[in-house]
Amino acid sequence: MRIAPFALALFMAVVPVAAQVQDLGLATDEQILLKQVMADKRAVYAKNLGLTDAESRAFWPVYDEYEGKVKKINDRFLALVNDYVAKYATLTDADAASMLKEKMAIEKDRAALKQTYTKKVAKVLPPKKALRYSQIETRVDMMIQRDVYSLIPLVN
Repeated sequence: MRIAPFALALFMAVVPVAAQVQDLGLATDEQILLKQVMADKRAVYAKNLGLTDAESRAFWPVYDEYEGKVKKINDRFLALVNDYVAKYATLTDADAASMLKEKMAIEKDRAALKQTYTKKVAKVLPPKKALRYSQIETRVDMMIQRDVYSLIPLVN
């Protein structure tokens, strides 16, 4: 599986976010970033799952539903990052505690959603393709997390 072009596209899309985080600016164009990531991610699945027509008809609606729900979690995460950036220079212990609580809730919700939809995928794809889906999802998620979290400065 080659995800390098996807990683490069993600990195290039995230670079403006890095500059804004470093400048401690607020607004980023999260919607463009997420659309690019989702388009690239969909292409990675299409290329690597090798779905038949029948499998495609069953899989893509589940995938699209999952991605719609993931987008809501990503929106929460981006809101948290923007809040962090806005308060970075004046972050209080109360702010940090609230942000930590939201970060942990986002991670819990993301993991629960992934579990739910991996089970749904396993119902519509043969076992090996369902496992391949899960492997790809894990790799892509880890790559995105690594790239995004590396851009966010540690709290002082």
